Amino acid sequence: MERLFDIFAKRLAQTDTSFVRSQMNEIEWKARMIGIRGARGVGKTTLLLQHIKLHRNLDSTVLYTSLDNIWFSDHRLYDLASDFVKRGGQFLYLDEVHKYPNWAQELKNIYDDFAELQVIFTGSSLLEILNARADLSRRAVVYEMQGFSFREYLNRNLGLSLPSFKLQELLENHIEIAHRIVSEVRVLAHFDDYLQHGYYPFYNELPSLYRSRVNEVVNLIIDIEFPQLRGVDPAYLPKIKQLLYIVAEASPFIPNITKLGERIGLTRNALLAYLSALHESRLTFSAQKAAFGITRLQKPDKLYLENTNLMYMLAENTPNSGNVRETFFANQLRRDHRVNVSEKSDFMVDGHYTFEIGGKEKGKKQIDNIPDSYIAADNVEHGFVNKIPLWLFGFLY
Repeated sequence: MERLFDIFAKRLAQTDTSFVRSQMNEIEWKARMIGIRGARGVGKTTLLLQHIKLHRNLDSTVLYTSLDNIWFSDHRLYDLASDFVKRGGQFLYLDEVHKYPNWAQELKNIYDDFAELQVIFTGSSLLEILNARADLSRRAVVYEMQGFSFREYLNRNLGLSLPSFKLQELLENHIEIAHRIVSEVRVLAHFDDYLQHGYYPFYNELPSLYRSRVNEVVNLIIDIEFPQLRGVDPAYLPKIKQLLYIVAEASPFIPNITKLGERIGLTRNALLAYLSALHESRLTFSAQKAAFGITRLQKPDKLYLENTNLMYMLAENTPNSGNVRETFFANQLRRDHRVNVSEKSDFMVDGHYTFEIGGKEKGKKQIDNIPDSYIAADNVEHGFVNKIPLWLFGFLY
């Protein structure tokens, strides 16, 4: 255990707290067991270490460790927790729990046997908290973590403190809100940069290597996590990557499951299973029309990459501008809202609001006479009535 404390101390010393994401304040840190899920690269490890540095004492009561550490090849997680508690341990931070065999069962046992110990853990977005054999759903409070919003990108890169807004507040007061933000920063000068390389927090570390690091994120999810966490046959992994390239260059992609399966050599059931895994891994977003019951198990009505940075990394040519706009909108809203394909326009949000996504000249003809309908318009600083700047939806978190 001494070795783990030494590694922890070194990592904590290297942790920068000059910018802390607002999700830090959204987590109920007093819960006995907290889970944080998210795709690779979105900043889960940084969030844990920053919380320790800002809110815990660096003493024997606190320990952070990653479960991909070679130490666990010869030691059990449960035994670590037991020894830690005997030494006065109170706060155990566990990173990458999906790398540890039987993680769910041992976390359940730790929760049940050590009431004095708080456990905070992170894992892949593919982590099945609800379906795990140990059923941690009744024990762990689970949060989902995304990459940077446009607001967070501006705040970190420009040293600003721009606030976030609830959707209802934004819809009602978007003119005033946009004027306030634009008075501090020329948002359109930074929006394209965000769309290309602003989503993953590691951009500022080595900007010249950003594309290769995003590519590494994709490869690790598909090559390692798909077989490990979803039991995908490695022989099919190249076909899954081929599917991602097809989606990246679409405008947007409306899947014909039969034809797509024939094109990449997969049966219908296999293709639907892989589309579901891609969605859960946060590499894609499967958008469906608002429906209930068994129709939710059918094919997506539209298929997007999860964020615009993936589009620019995977597409051989410049991505379709309409697809980029819709991908950005869906990505920024899906964190806290239900986003469906609209019968009459582009999106239906929370079963109530209709949105048409387009350029600065986009008219309202398509949403005329639809209650609570709005245009999200690109390349405009300010909106008017129900026409709202697209970039402003990047201020929801």
